Amino acid sequence: MASEVRVAPTAETAAWATSRIALVGNPNTGKTTVFNRLCGARAKTSNFPGTTTSTRIGRGRLHKHREVEVFDLPGLYQLTLDLPEVRLVRGLLDGDKGTPPDAILVIVDAGNLARNLVLVGELLAREPRPVVCLNMIDLAARRGVTIDADALARRLGVPVVPIVAPKGEGFDTLRAELAAAVGGSVRRARPAGSPDRNTPAGDLRAWARSIAADVTKVKATAGPGMDAVTDWWDRVLTHPVLGLAIFLTVMGGLFYGLFALAQVPMDLIEATFAWVGGFVREVMPAGAVRDLVTDGVLGGIAGTVVFLPQICFLFFLISLLEDTGYLARAAFVMDRFLRPFGLPGHAFVPLLTSHACALPGIMSARLIPDRRDRLATILVAPFMSCSARLPVFVLLTSLLFANQPARAALAFAGCYVLGAGAAFLTAALFGRTILRGKAKPIILELPPYQVPSLSNALYTVRDQGLSFLKTAGTVIMAICVVMWWLSAYPRATPSAEVQALQAQASAPGITAERAAELTQEAAVLEGRQQQSHSFAGRIGRTVQPIFDPLGYDWQLTVGVVTSFIAREVFVSTMAVLAGGSDDDEGVLDKIRVMKRDDGSPVFTRATAASALVFFVLAMQCLPTLAVTRRESGRLRYALLQFGYMSVVAYIAGLIVYQALRASGIS
Repeated sequence: MASEVRVAPTAETAAWATSRIALVGNPNTGKTTVFNRLCGARAKTSNFPGTTTSTRIGRGRLHKHREVEVFDLPGLYQLTLDLPEVRLVRGLLDGDKGTPPDAILVIVDAGNLARNLVLVGELLAREPRPVVCLNMIDLAARRGVTIDADALARRLGVPVVPIVAPKGEGFDTLRAELAAAVGGSVRRARPAGSPDRNTPAGDLRAWARSIAADVTKVKATAGPGMDAVTDWWDRVLTHPVLGLAIFLTVMGGLFYGLFALAQVPMDLIEATFAWVGGFVREVMPAGAVRDLVTDGVLGGIAGTVVFLPQICFLFFLISLLEDTGYLARAAFVMDRFLRPFGLPGHAFVPLLTSHACALPGIMSARLIPDRRDRLATILVAPFMSCSARLPVFVLLTSLLFANQPARAALAFAGCYVLGAGAAFLTAALFGRTILRGKAKPIILELPPYQVPSLSNALYTVRDQGLSFLKTAGTVIMAICVVMWWLSAYPRATPSAEVQALQAQASAPGITAERAAELTQEAAVLEGRQQQSHSFAGRIGRTVQPIFDPLGYDWQLTVGVVTSFIAREVFVSTMAVLAGGSDDDEGVLDKIRVMKRDDGSPVFTRATAASALVFFVLAMQCLPTLAVTRRESGRLRYALLQFGYMSVVAYIAGLIVYQALRASGIS
């Protein structure tokens, strides 16, 4: 479990350590926007000890002499519900997670006052009593709804501050009221008839409706009002057919944008690290230390940072979609399809995103409110064929269907279908076993349509990007260093054949072009011998009997073993073993004619088909396991994911190989 991160206060911010404000409210009330307005860049995402619920914590300045600690708590409808996020909020308000807050700020949607006042009524029975922030008054006004904030304050017996959070309207007054609440300088009498902790739920709802009716005025509008327009759009976006078509279009655009927007910075990152690696090679003397820095450390950092643009763009686009109110409608549409498999409608974003990369896909599972549904989505997301598998799919389908582009394309598409099918069937299986239960029915309050907040999206990008680098980056780099060491040691003595090629390259009278060819040939051969002699090669030979029923020799086994650092490493490994580099023009032909020790082909059709199925289904991405461990909060889920997917991939590959062999296809 991640523990809560704290920053030691300075003398200037001593008040921050003792004054705490809890932000509470229903989902979709603009709570996060209020938090960002109060704290801005001085915020961090943290987990409370003993929980895996993500909570943002920041420092907000109420006036020049007063800084406070602000907690953006998970959205909830009632404090009496038995849900993880509700238990967390109750625990913080009661002081179970440390010192109870000095003030409570409850965010209320002015357009849904009666429903929001149910939570307000529960908070009125507690100490300290809340400050009510009446948000979205501009959207309510467009619908002809006006709320008398002064009358509401008298009925509740607490301050009520109208605001428009995206525009920052009303925040000076809000900060003043919070400063008074934190300082305890304002005490208001509890109105008669105010709810207490023993008020029945039915009476509480009746009380909320009564107050909302007394303080709200609805102006009649000519022609179709905002509610009619909103209802029309809701019918369109949640329609079983039209809604699905719109969803596919929007998600396709998001998916395309993710690749198109991220490609340039990803290429720039790769080019930058390639330049840095080349510079280090020039200035450092040759040897193990230089190889460690360039191939291990820099390679590990590059392998981490290169994913950052995809993660940042993903959460930027998701944040914009969420702010518009569309994601709730999309979840409603997809719920019809996903629920029979034990997945909620909220899972569509993580599963779709995992086609680009499982890392941001798993991280975006934070959108799923129920922990059981969230775990099910995290565990099956890596089955979706990510972009890292593409080089492997291209290689194996080309080997499987040489000079048959139509069949190769069909097999390529089949990889995506197989991965998605495995994900859905696995989710259904887990729902009947280790994650027993059905996906929770979606009970959605469709939020109002509004212009998305650019600042919210940028804050989200910052939080998620830093979270990725801090939690996954160090693990990924460590894995890369270990795998580099396994591939680089022990050092193999150049064979006589290598020495002969090197001698020919340096012989007098040889042309520069021929010398370069001989040097390259010697380097490739030496690299192949190093792979075979290294610990990774020895592991491959040791493990090979396990993969023999799938038709793999030791060379293919080495490719499978090294690919567990990252799937795309398979292509580079096989290229080295075949006697070329992965960017050589004729590398595919060299891999196609690779020979086993007995002289038979490494890649028969049965072997290539088996390997293709194995790579579709196997968990060959240790960084993904690190993120699974972080997001699930338990190491056992990462181990389960690795073990289950590996077993499924092995069995599927075994069935394919043996079935093809039995049918006479070798």
